[in-house]
Amino acid sequence: MTVFVDDMYRYRIGAFRGMHMSHMIADTDAELHRFAMRIGMRREHYQGDHYDVPESMRDRAIAAGAIAITYKQAGAMRRRKVVEGTCGSPEDARAWYRAWLRSSG
Repeated sequence: MTVFVDDMYRYRIGAFRGMHMSHMIADTDAELHRFAMRIGMRREHYQGDHYDVPESMRDRAIAAGAIAITYKQAGAMRRRKVVEGTCGSPEDARAWYRAWLRSSG
């Protein structure tokens, strides 16, 4: 299983109290919590389906093996996890999301 961390910090929405934030996601909460603990994240940063990660912790996550993805990929992968129970692949995340939108509407 894989942990992913996005680049939300690059966008205006990633600014929070003077910090630059990203999302960290995984297929399972157990995997996500284990990884977060391993890199020193506090459980209070868990937001129900992801961790909010400051830029310095994002770098630590990537060094520990998390896969860097885009903010848009993360959004599609989070939706896919709700629908299918798995984040899927970053490479097909946006195509999956567009197809899901067409089939849902």
